[in-house]
Amino acid sequence: LRGGKLISHCVREFLRTSQAIFLLITKGSTQQKKRREIKLKRMSTAEQRRLSFARRAESLVERRYVVNTDRSGEVNVTVQGDLTQQEKRAVFMTVHDLGCNHTSFQDFVNSPCMTEIKERSCFIHIDAPGHGDNADPLPETFPFPSLQTLGEDLVTVLDFLHVKYVIGLGEGAGANVMARFGLAHPSRCLGLILINCTGSAASVLETFKTKFITWKADEVAKSAEAFLVYHKFGHLQNLHEQLVGDNPDKEKVIAEFQSRLHGKLNNKNLGQYVKAFMSRKDLSLKACKVDILLITGMLSPYATVVEKLFRDLDKEKVTMLKIERAGDVLADTPAKVAQSILLFCKGQGQLTSVVMPGVDRSRAYSTSSGGSNDGTPVGALSRRLSRGMSMEEYDKPNIRRLSVTVNDQLPPIKK
Repeated sequence: LRGGKLISHCVREFLRTSQAIFLLITKGSTQQKKRREIKLKRMSTAEQRRLSFARRAESLVERRYVVNTDRSGEVNVTVQGDLTQQEKRAVFMTVHDLGCNHTSFQDFVNSPCMTEIKERSCFIHIDAPGHGDNADPLPETFPFPSLQTLGEDLVTVLDFLHVKYVIGLGEGAGANVMARFGLAHPSRCLGLILINCTGSAASVLETFKTKFITWKADEVAKSAEAFLVYHKFGHLQNLHEQLVGDNPDKEKVIAEFQSRLHGKLNNKNLGQYVKAFMSRKDLSLKACKVDILLITGMLSPYATVVEKLFRDLDKEKVTMLKIERAGDVLADTPAKVAQSILLFCKGQGQLTSVVMPGVDRSRAYSTSSGGSNDGTPVGALSRRLSRGMSMEEYDKPNIRRLSVTVNDQLPPIKK
């Protein structure tokens, strides 16, 4: 009996010791796990800061080029951002409207609401021929390109810069040019964002109005100024209605636009762009292979034209945003335009790491592939930020159409 009690006592002591050791090991592993998590969190925060500073520095990089195209002559190109990082960035190509040059989109990109998009993107701004700041008059023998020709020739710029594909962004006449680029080169275009795009040829009334406009190299005639202000902002008699809209500085915006007309732009060259716009052919986007976002303002003179274009297109490929109380949407409601651009790009697998306004960043990163709770399109945040994926990897575009539309090798650069 004594021997049995001794054995029983030894077994109990052994079990107690084993349990104590197990608890110590478990506690130690739990503490180690917590320490690892804290360390990873600190590393993640440090990495985010480092990448944020790096992106900010890259977004401030600006370079200018003069590209010689096949039929459109020399084109001034301004690049915002570092194109050597294009594999990790969304790349936009912009074309401006009448009475403007690349600075219209540059000002929009530099606005506070575009900061996060700008830090993760590169922008290629195209000037229409002769539309650089303080440009000389185009030679009398130079045949100004049609909108169709200019759109087709934009691929030369991409080849020159070694850029595989872009998201097209255009306004007014520039939207028409960008749409023709997308039709001509669908393998180089991931999507089109078209602001106040016209799909039909100029009406008889439009053509009649422009016949009485005088274009001079050294000054802007009143008729030319009135036409361009109407084209950009709408009827001046509706100015008071627009002033009570979302932009209280409408008068200042119009004054700045008029100042640029009298300042750095060569007005004879500007008139050539207007004539090309008035001579445009019908634009058929039914055969367009890329997704399209149409944007207009209810106070824009081209709102009804954009609506007609939208009605004629396949609704699976096109989306329209009509902004209330806005005419010039880039100046009146830049935040709404920026948000719509972000949503559109997420649908194309771009800018997936940029969080929508009002959404907690940590919650957005942990969202499952079924979509987020904030209304972000399904698949837009499909890649989860895990321990095995760095912020830099998360920033890389997830381009779904790439394997079927773009070859690995770029076409040879045209000299």
